[in-house]
Amino acid sequence: MKPLCIVSCPIDTFSGYGARSRDFVKALIQVKDEEWDIRILPQMWGETPWNYLSKDNPLRKRFIKNTDVIKQPEIWIQITIPTEFQPQGQFNIGVTAGIESTIYPGEFIEGSNRMDLNLVSSEHSKKVALSTAFDKVDNITKQKVGIVKIEKPLEVLFEGLDLDKYYKKPSSSKTNILKDVSEGFCFLYTGHWLPGELGEDRKNVGLMIKTFLETFKGTTNKKPALILKTNSINYSLLDKETIMKRINVIRENIQGNLPNIYLLHGEMTDKEMNLLNNDPKVKAFVSFTKGEGYGRPLAEAAITGKPLIVSNWSGHTDFIKPDYNVLIGGDLKNIHESAANKWLLKDSQWFNIDTNTASRAMKDVFKKYKLYLKNSRKQTQYIKDNWSFDKMVEKLDSLIVKKDEPSPWIQNVPLKLPKLKKLEKK
Repeated sequence: MKPLCIVSCPIDTFSGYGARSRDFVKALIQVKDEEWDIRILPQMWGETPWNYLSKDNPLRKRFIKNTDVIKQPEIWIQITIPTEFQPQGQFNIGVTAGIESTIYPGEFIEGSNRMDLNLVSSEHSKKVALSTAFDKVDNITKQKVGIVKIEKPLEVLFEGLDLDKYYKKPSSSKTNILKDVSEGFCFLYTGHWLPGELGEDRKNVGLMIKTFLETFKGTTNKKPALILKTNSINYSLLDKETIMKRINVIRENIQGNLPNIYLLHGEMTDKEMNLLNNDPKVKAFVSFTKGEGYGRPLAEAAITGKPLIVSNWSGHTDFIKPDYNVLIGGDLKNIHESAANKWLLKDSQWFNIDTNTASRAMKDVFKKYKLYLKNSRKQTQYIKDNWSFDKMVEKLDSLIVKKDEPSPWIQNVPLKLPKLKKLEKK
């Protein structure tokens, strides 16, 4: 009988972790389906919508409920943030994007130490996790009794790009999505607009808009446009109105002869996103992000071979090669209280982009586009050769436990775990 492998993850949600879950499970099936009985325990992810997978998707046949679990699985895999990691198997793997700042929260460390193996998305996340340590204090004496740090194995499993969904199309490819855009040169930003004051939100969308408007303000010749594929919480009309108000506030504070900004707000399929990225009106991509665990939209953009103007820090620098793109410098800055939360700590730091350099870069890419495109075209093959889904499958195969072999992370010492109770429905 095959050993039971249960993957607990938000696989059926419209979220970044949902996309990560779908890719991971498909890769795991390729690597281990002949050896393991792989089952999926779907979970929620915040307030994001459900039912991403079509009714006839073969992954649905592997879905189970908590009440279906009648024995302890040999392999338990959780794809979520480390605070939610709970070992339920004889061997337990935690899969997470990690953190976007410079400090791994104490709860993340504790969660990671509950697993036998941890997989993060980038070298940035690995470095932060392994370099973070906290004093352990006795609750009664208040005396230091040790150090809290990562004790369990932690490796990088990047988020490989599915080349069947995202690929370079002929320059003639057009989509009706941009039919109302009159400009022939557009910068595209894709991502959430998260909490935080102007210049403090994690994706730094507000400051990116402000810099773009100031860069091309008053230009008498043809101006470029900025396309925002963004939302805050969901795809509701209220959310769209909130985004529009934020844009208008920034515009009103600058005023003058300003370039156009177009908002794309709503659900888009992978096919539609790839068409958008390849549309001939989209000439370059821009992101002032303060930190990424990986940066999937940037990988999806890079495969087109068009130039990216992006912050030179955190997860995406693994695959955004400076030879082909424009990586903007800056410095590290403490997370502002308006953007901080229980995981993004105010004592930690993330990237503060140099807006003057970014402004010059946008202007230069606009004026000398053919020169930048000549270099950026090379990144299509670079992504194919090094950062594809197939390459991720190869990496996963090298990381997980081999059949009839002891885990390389426990040095041939057999696991002796107590029997766990049947998983109860939450």
